[in-house]
Amino acid sequence: MREQTTSEHDLVAEQPTGVPPRLPETAELQAGLRGARLAGSAVTVLAVLAVLGACYIAKLVCVALLVSVLLAFIFAPVAELLERLRIPRSVASAMAVLLLLAVIFGVGSYSYSRAQDFARELPKYSGRIRAELEKFARKAEALRKSTANVLPPAATPANAQKVVVEQQTNWTQYVTSGFGGLTDFFFATAFIPFLMYFMLSWQEHVRACTVMLFRLENRNTAYVTLGAISNMIRSFIVGNVLVGLFMSAALVLVFALSGVPYFYFVGFISGFLSLIPYLGVIMAMAPPLVLGLGRIHGTEALVIILAIVVVHLVGLNVLYPKMIGSRVRLNPLAVTLALLFWGWLWGAVGLVLAVPITAAMKIIFDHVESLRGYGTWLGE
Repeated sequence: MREQTTSEHDLVAEQPTGVPPRLPETAELQAGLRGARLAGSAVTVLAVLAVLGACYIAKLVCVALLVSVLLAFIFAPVAELLERLRIPRSVASAMAVLLLLAVIFGVGSYSYSRAQDFARELPKYSGRIRAELEKFARKAEALRKSTANVLPPAATPANAQKVVVEQQTNWTQYVTSGFGGLTDFFFATAFIPFLMYFMLSWQEHVRACTVMLFRLENRNTAYVTLGAISNMIRSFIVGNVLVGLFMSAALVLVFALSGVPYFYFVGFISGFLSLIPYLGVIMAMAPPLVLGLGRIHGTEALVIILAIVVVHLVGLNVLYPKMIGSRVRLNPLAVTLALLFWGWLWGAVGLVLAVPITAAMKIIFDHVESLRGYGTWLGE
């Protein structure tokens, strides 16, 4: 028996010279697994890049779709209430869409009338605005002169000639260049009411068919994931509305005491602008300070700035976690990166959609075993 047994070392030694030795089966299997992992990682990276490229190229389509989803969640209770009153689902969905259009028309007409009133009253205190601007201009001129006295003038050749190039503005070209983007915007916006209507009227059908797209063993996970995303979006919207109303009421009171014109309208705008994480506190300062030019002075402006900062901090650090924190569990770094990325990708609309998109991604990661590490990284 010992003579018939051949060791692995003897087999390698009997191979011809120049032929690499045969690896054991376990080493070959490990090498194959590593290659499969690398190929899978490469495919995943390419798929992510393809999705991001599609989101960038089809920006208007993606934004219109996501805005329609948010509006459908906002007006879904209206459609459900009408359906309980024995109104057909299709009719209830149409009435919800009409309610949305009525709200948009009412807000637009009210904003337009307030803008007209402001334009009519603008000449009354234009002198004050001019005086305030002249103060800044004098300070800037004094700073320039002091800098010119400190820094030596640059040497200029005696025969140097000053050349001034004036470029004429071609208004026709300017209008036509922006006309394509404007028409695309209105074209995509026109689809939002229709998308919202079909999302409301075909809600159960779309959800059931979406679950059926997955394999049988994954359908329960898909159903639970879609339910968690729906609850998150609904809580996100309701919580934002309640927090925005609280901040708007507080700012309306402060603006009224500070003498800001149209304080009831400006406070509402600043309150909801404060909902945007980090950047909202800066954006909320612009409406009252701009409309208050010529009417408010340094003390009132300081009070307005401090009030906006305090209301923003209280709203997003005290009220926001209590109302939405149980559904949107994102760490501050993830929120900041999401705002930076989606704001770069989709502009101002990306800042509004960044948090719900990232929260939905975290829910998906948490329910997929191979992606739970990413969900943990995004979480608190």
